[in-house]
Amino acid sequence: MTAPHPFLTAASFAVLLGTVSAQETQLTHAPHGHVLTNVNVWSPDSRWLVYDVRSSDGTFDSDRIEQVNADTGEVQVLYRAPAGSACGVVTFHPREPKVVFIHAPEPIAADWTYGASRRRGAVVDVRQPGRARPLDAATYAPPFVPGALRGGTHVHVFSPDGAWVSSTYEDEVLARLGPAVAGADHDLNQRNVAVTVPWAGGVTVPRTHPRNHDGDGFSVVVTRTVNRPRPGSDEIAKAFEEGWVVGRDGGRALAFLGLVTAADGREHAEVFLAELPADLTQAGSAPIAGSEVRRPAPPVGVLQRRLTFTADRKYPGVALVPRHWLRANPAGDRLAFLMRDDAGVVQLWTIAPAGGVPRQLTRNAEGIASAFTWTPDGRAIAHVMAGSVCVTNADTGATRRLTRPDPATQPHACVVSPDGRRIAFLRPAAGPGGTFSQVWTVPIPVP
Repeated sequence: MTAPHPFLTAASFAVLLGTVSAQETQLTHAPHGHVLTNVNVWSPDSRWLVYDVRSSDGTFDSDRIEQVNADTGEVQVLYRAPAGSACGVVTFHPREPKVVFIHAPEPIAADWTYGASRRRGAVVDVRQPGRARPLDAATYAPPFVPGALRGGTHVHVFSPDGAWVSSTYEDEVLARLGPAVAGADHDLNQRNVAVTVPWAGGVTVPRTHPRNHDGDGFSVVVTRTVNRPRPGSDEIAKAFEEGWVVGRDGGRALAFLGLVTAADGREHAEVFLAELPADLTQAGSAPIAGSEVRRPAPPVGVLQRRLTFTADRKYPGVALVPRHWLRANPAGDRLAFLMRDDAGVVQLWTIAPAGGVPRQLTRNAEGIASAFTWTPDGRAIAHVMAGSVCVTNADTGATRRLTRPDPATQPHACVVSPDGRRIAFLRPAAGPGGTFSQVWTVPIPVP
């Protein structure tokens, strides 16, 4: 892997949104759309970028996973979904030539449509394109099996050491029960966060439902939600937009947004942390496989903690627009998120995984407009602002523009390469077949 170059010094950020000097490169020129995931889209050697060909971020209609060479523009197909299915939202393993992505039902049918509770993870070794392995197992009817989920997983991301995979999760078994009305005694289907760990021989499930499937990993839910959070409490109705946190001691945790109910009854998102034990396969006080009326419970040793308390701010809660995922710096001692300042402008903020008072990093007149990623040395954060790809110094908060302003620059992804030299992003471009979202890169200037 190419060694990362030293990032910009504080002095390099002296001019806020100064003159653009970096050279943008359009890598793809195909007559169809491209979608980058919000993190881990670069190969470990920083040579390739992986993406899907959905027509838009909100439509799951991609029939294949591709990668493009960031130096030559060569395009390779890594996987094609079977007829009647689809695939997308792909990320790279941080150390090995593997990718993981969402796989839709095979096939999608009128009685089994694609949806949040009907999808799974799949893994492809780039050296063996076209051959997908199932990541997570699922069983949609009892008996429920430890290590298998009962619904769909989404946005699969390897931990920084490549050993575990996180995802969001929704439960098909509970979704079929519908809303919990007065007197009904069952859990609601609520978004949670799941983790899949290696499991020798994989997880095999009984064929009690035609859509049951085996998986290579052991999967568990690691967050805890409740049907109706008590106002003013730390209980949450939804866990989402997670990101890995790996401390210097090697301990793993997941930061995520939790939907709380304030004392006045209004809902907003706060930053939470799920500290994970080394063994995620042991049940705690409730079954990790769940039941016909209960969602899978977190394994023993998982500790869920709330980090932010923003109900009394002028604009309570973490910003949900633009959509973004919590991201820890490489050292694992700072979590970045987006929140409005008192003027209503979306700014970058950070907080320590141990908790404390959040620090406002940026104080820009324009709001942060995209998901973001850290540089590998932890000294800056890449994001979109005012139509441009920008970098913000993680110490001073000063922001520098790298690309020309273009309001069409998309908010889905702004991803720094593992060597710290380039940023990948999405912007539409006109071509012979029309205007479509294409993959672009811009170099990070060396001081």
